[in-house]
Amino acid sequence: MSTETIQHCAGCGIGLQTEDKSKLGFIPEAALQKEPLICQRCYRIKHYNESSSITLQQDDFLKLLGHVGQTKALVVKIVDIFDFEGSMISSLARFIGNNPVLLVVNKIDLLPKVTNANKIINWVQRRVKEENLKVVDIVLCSAKKNIGFDRVISAVQEYRGNMDVYVVGATNVGKSTLINRLISDYSDLEAELTTSQYPGTTLDLVKIPLDDGHFIIDTPGIVYKHRLTEVVKKRDLTPLMPDKPLKPMVFQLNEGQTLFFGALVRFDFIQGEHQSFTIYTSNAIQIHRTKLEKADQLYEDHKGVMLTPPAQADLEELPKLVKHPLHIPKGKQMDVLISGLGWIKVNSLAGAALAVHAPKGIKVITRESLI
Repeated sequence: MSTETIQHCAGCGIGLQTEDKSKLGFIPEAALQKEPLICQRCYRIKHYNESSSITLQQDDFLKLLGHVGQTKALVVKIVDIFDFEGSMISSLARFIGNNPVLLVVNKIDLLPKVTNANKIINWVQRRVKEENLKVVDIVLCSAKKNIGFDRVISAVQEYRGNMDVYVVGATNVGKSTLINRLISDYSDLEAELTTSQYPGTTLDLVKIPLDDGHFIIDTPGIVYKHRLTEVVKKRDLTPLMPDKPLKPMVFQLNEGQTLFFGALVRFDFIQGEHQSFTIYTSNAIQIHRTKLEKADQLYEDHKGVMLTPPAQADLEELPKLVKHPLHIPKGKQMDVLISGLGWIKVNSLAGAALAVHAPKGIKVITRESLI
């Protein structure tokens, strides 16, 4: 393909090339006759739900974001309520200059049905303030279930004035689903973006023309290695990522008891009075309770067999579990967030000494209770 008339993939925006299968943007010669033009990688994701190992490196992503601060634009930041802290871009304020930020909190369909929306917004406002990010508005939505989407559209209209709109977010936060909705509402563009739950789907800046000559610009999802979803095998993503409302499980624990979440994470209640813990994780993850004194042996004997995911064959590639000691102070209702797995709410106000064992590099934090 001549470089003078470089064409771009309608799915991910990458420049197309026919020379090298192992490089981004490869398209077989025969596929150049088809409409819309999509690279082999997007074709495979779209038709076989299969992702290649090519992803955009962090440095390349930062280069792409680098010029956002120099242009006047509305920045739409998408976060995942199921992994709020894990999906926040902590350095965002540095790149966007004085541009307004609209925070779209996606996947609210995963929260139990009784959850109060105003309480969630207030909680998000406090968390955002702690992150030193100034936002013009917060919108709760579910791109998948089409909840709150009219509000997203009207907020984009309200805050963008006559500016371009940049959409940013980590991988797996539902960004492409949201962009596809924006395309169908705003643009007569025929080709939808490629959507996939696998990391790094959107590879280049995809520009969606608006009626007034401006653009919605989709940026690549950032791969954050501190999320469990980024370190497990593809086959374990499905059980890890819930697709229907969470059914919280309550465990009454005495000190000296342990819960295993497959072989991925271990939760120890080391010290404190008898109390209850509510688990907000995908219901496809099996939880096993044991005594703390038996936990090490149980893990060695049963990891990858009774304790799954991951299966035994994949355990070698999972980073070794690292212990995070946690102190829950008296009088505070706290969550323990394990990025990519969910969170554990400590229901008692009596305080507790806890520990979480998670793969090395995974973000484990305590925070004010979400629910």
